Amino acid sequence: MIYEADVNVRKKLIPMFKNIDSTLILSYLQGHMGTAWVDNLENPTVAQITVGIFVFYAGNPNIKEAEELLNNLPDFTLVIVDSDEWKSRIETVHKGEIEKFQRYRFEKSSGHLDRTHLLNLLSTLPEGYEIKKVDRTIVKAPTFHELSEDFVSQFDSIDDFIKRGVGYAILYKGKVVSAATSFSIYDGGIEIEIATNSQYRRKGLATITASALILDCLDKGKYPSWDGANSESIELAKKLGYILKESYDTYFIDNIK
Repeated sequence: MIYEADVNVRKKLIPMFKNIDSTLILSYLQGHMGTAWVDNLENPTVAQITVGIFVFYAGNPNIKEAEELLNNLPDFTLVIVDSDEWKSRIETVHKGEIEKFQRYRFEKSSGHLDRTHLLNLLSTLPEGYEIKKVDRTIVKAPTFHELSEDFVSQFDSIDDFIKRGVGYAILYKGKVVSAATSFSIYDGGIEIEIATNSQYRRKGLATITASALILDCLDKGKYPSWDGANSESIELAKKLGYILKESYDTYFIDNIK
């Protein structure tokens, strides 16, 4: 049997997840967002942390509760673990249902992010476009949500995003065509979510919105964490100043039967 963790259990999970380098785990462990489930509320030996579609596992993968947790998933899931033992368990439990691919971590150091360079990138906004901080008007715009469902999805409400989150959007003729926001937050910063309308790509808009968001974070003493999903994300990150650390296995699981 598995149980949803409360604030007291959350503290017990800190050592279990210390080897997974992800700000999303910090988002949960520091009490900002997400949920967790465990096998035992008093002395957990296996645990699951979920933030949006991202799911992390730690502890003993070989007990029966581990299988329960491996089936306790959102409809569409990206699973990340830190051991071959866990990978083997995932591949066994979800045989025929998974797609294994690489995501990419970057060094988490604000020293790599040069303010002058970012300001120069920000100054390349094409004529006719305008960049604005995401406010209640933008966050309610259909064109904003059409770019990405995840710009504000981890927050309790629009008001919660305005209060705790941050974002920048580029508008063209009143339409949001590119935006970068805090997918999630943790004590030391944010995890970046970024998207551009396919009809407006190759104009440097993603670079510009990301630059604005990164500068805002640096001004506030927060770290704008970047985690790449593909080669385009890697190249954009490098352009902004991030340094690639490593690739890591990720499992996509379509849980809709």
